[in-house]
Amino acid sequence: MKNSDIKNSNEKVNTNIKNVLSKELIVADSGVRLDAYVANNMVELSRSMVQKLIKSGNILVNNKEEKESYKVQAGDKILVKIPEPEESGLKKQNIPLDIIYEDNDILVVNKPKGMVVHPGNGNPDGTLVNAIMAHCGDSLSGIGGEIRPGIVHRIDKDTSGLLVIAKNDRSHINLSEQIKNREVRKIYVALVKGVISENEATINMPIGRSTKDRKKMAVDKNGKEAVTHFKVLKRYNKYTYIQVKIDTGRTHQIRVHMAHIGYPVVGDTVYSNGKNDFGIEGQMLHAKELEFNHPVTGEKMHFEAPLPEYFNKVLEELNSKEN
Repeated sequence: MKNSDIKNSNEKVNTNIKNVLSKELIVADSGVRLDAYVANNMVELSRSMVQKLIKSGNILVNNKEEKESYKVQAGDKILVKIPEPEESGLKKQNIPLDIIYEDNDILVVNKPKGMVVHPGNGNPDGTLVNAIMAHCGDSLSGIGGEIRPGIVHRIDKDTSGLLVIAKNDRSHINLSEQIKNREVRKIYVALVKGVISENEATINMPIGRSTKDRKKMAVDKNGKEAVTHFKVLKRYNKYTYIQVKIDTGRTHQIRVHMAHIGYPVVGDTVYSNGKNDFGIEGQMLHAKELEFNHPVTGEKMHFEAPLPEYFNKVLEELNSKEN
C-alpha cells in the first residue's frame, strides 16, 4: 500500500493539492440512510459530522446532492469531500500531558483518570483535546471536527491509559482504517467484583443504547457487534484482577460486558452500585497496552503505560490481606 493512497476493494482515497481529502464509496447494499452508511464506512467521521458534510454539499451521490435521509442503492457512487479544518474556537490550555511517544505524525499519551477526552456538554474545557491543542498547535488532524481535532479513538473519563492522537489527516485516515479492520491491538487491565471461575473467556454480545436509560449502554440483540476477551491474572477473596482485549470499540464495552455477566468493574457507578472497600472514585480500568502500525512508515508500534498509583495501592492492599 502506498502512503499517498489508501484503498480497498470498495473504496479509494485521493488528496488534492489543497489538502482537501476526498473518498469515493461504492454502495454494495441498499436501504441504509445516507448519513448512517457514510458514518459506518468512514469510522474517522462521526455521524453528526457526516450530517454537516451532507448539508454543506460535501457529500454527493452520483454527482448530486441528497438529503441525509436518502436511502442508498446498490451501485450508488458516494463522493465524500472533507474540507480543510476551520480555525477552532476551543481553548488551548497548558495542561500537563504524560507523553509516551511523539513524532511528526502521531502522539501517544497516557490519559489520567478523571480527564474527559474532548469537550462536550458539561465539559467545555480542561479536556485532553484542550491540552493537546496547546502542545501541538496547528499540527492536528481536522477530520474529527472542531471539537475532536486529532482524536482517532476514545476512552471513558474515569478510565486511564493509552490513546494515539493523529497530527495530520493522512495519519487519521490510516489509523481509522486499522481500527475498522481490527488491526489495532488494545489491552486493558481491570479489577472486577466477584471471583471468576474461568481462566479465560470471550464475550460476544451486541451492545446498543439502553432502552431504559438513554445515557447508558446495554447488551441488546439489535445493537452492534461487540467482542471482549478476558483472562484472569489473579483471584482474590471477593475480586478478580483481569486482562482484557477488545476486538471492537463500542461505548463502555468492557464495563457493559463485565457487568452483564455478573462481574462489574470496581468503582463503576453507572453499571454497578459503585461501592467498594477501597474508597476510590471511578472504575478500576486501565488501557495498559496499545499496538498498531505507524500510519506513515508502516512500522509496528507497541506501547505500554504503567498502572496509576491508586490502582497499584489497591492491588497491594489486596495482596497484603492474602499474606
